[in-house]
Amino acid sequence: MTDETKKPGPDAEENQDAAAAAAASAFAENGSEAPGEQQPDPLEALRAENNEIRDRFLRLAAEMDNLRRRTERDVKDAKSYAVTAFARDMLAVSDNLRRALDSIPAETREAGDAGLKALIEGVDMTERAMLSALERHGVRKIDAEGQKFDPNFHQAMFEVPNPAVPNNTVVQVVQAGYVIGERVLRPAMVGVAKGGPKVEASAAAEATADKA
Repeated sequence: MTDETKKPGPDAEENQDAAAAAAASAFAENGSEAPGEQQPDPLEALRAENNEIRDRFLRLAAEMDNLRRRTERDVKDAKSYAVTAFARDMLAVSDNLRRALDSIPAETREAGDAGLKALIEGVDMTERAMLSALERHGVRKIDAEGQKFDPNFHQAMFEVPNPAVPNNTVVQVVQAGYVIGERVLRPAMVGVAKGGPKVEASAAAEATADKA
């Protein structure tokens, strides 16, 4: 057999090229993974992505709901307490009107002429109208007398020995206190009872200490 008969012909070379192209195509379709490796499930990947998007949406919805509630609360507080400084100033004016009325002796009121009585009545009506207007805007007077002392609403100015009432009971109001909404606009300045039993117990303790 001659050397010419051993050389592959053009058809053989074409077949080899076709086989190589088919192998490359199959490799490209199957990817670079070795045979036998399990391919990732596209459906599971979509489910995981969907769960992640859902979690993000729920967190965003919760944050928006909290923001809405905070905004509503801030708007409500702004409406309720916008007049706080103004109301405090008006209370100072009301206090002056009350001091002017209290400074007039009862005898002068009874013996005064019609002009003086009209003036007193006008000042009294002005004070009541001012307090009524403040009340319409959420300002309310603190009912302190006879109540148990509360440092959140009362400011103790002095103690009054009074065994007839329980200890730490408000027995005198020096200056009325007011609240606006749920906040204290001005605490009530009060005198607090110093109960008898507590004083007696203290005196007995001191006597015992002196004997010792």
